[in-house]
Amino acid sequence: MTKLSVNINKIATLRNARGGNNPDLLAVAHDCVRFGAQGITVHPRPDERHIRYADVLALAPLTAQWQVEFNMEGNPQKGRYLELVKQLRPAQATLVPDADGAITSNAGWDTLAHADYLRQVIGELRGLGIRTSIFVDPVPAMIEGAAQVGTDRIEFYTEAYAKQFAAGPAAALAAYRQCAELANQLGLGINAGHDLDLHNLRYLHQHLPGLLEVSIGHALVCDALYYGLENTIQLYLRQLQ
Repeated sequence: MTKLSVNINKIATLRNARGGNNPDLLAVAHDCVRFGAQGITVHPRPDERHIRYADVLALAPLTAQWQVEFNMEGNPQKGRYLELVKQLRPAQATLVPDADGAITSNAGWDTLAHADYLRQVIGELRGLGIRTSIFVDPVPAMIEGAAQVGTDRIEFYTEAYAKQFAAGPAAALAAYRQCAELANQLGLGINAGHDLDLHNLRYLHQHLPGLLEVSIGHALVCDALYYGLENTIQLYLRQLQ
């Protein structure tokens, strides 16, 4: 079964809108785990507009206590992300090339142009026992580049798949499927995330070979407004069975 990691950035955004601690981020994270999520994902940014560095420090030991995966996403070139990853040693560090001012992640790494940098960072993290994953677009050359820099996994940036899904699932997934087959041949694990929801997740899961984990936040939190958090997590888990 493909694992579900719940990205709780959106919960932090809601909390930050009014100040204080409502909703309680740590309590929500714990509830996600109680309701069946196998992991918690955070993506701190330098401006701390949603997840704060203090949240990351508080969550890391709790996820270990709950015995679930802690996935820290972020740009290793900006803010305190890399420092915190080395300090906290999460189960997985997902390296994302966030651009300054971007509302959300919007592109994968050019694994050829940034090969030397990625190889250095990945080597440091693997030396600390941290599994690494790098955010990539479904381009064969980028998958080959990812294997060459030594990452354990790739995470497919799935916005294009989600946008094209309604027009035809098979066509929307074609490039991802080709690249997944290449990744499998190269020994790379496969994660996926961005704009995945209850409409497009099952097809992705059934037709993307070797999919190990999905990280979902925005759509899951939006669905929880209608279905409730516990029921929503169960609905997402059913798509992955």
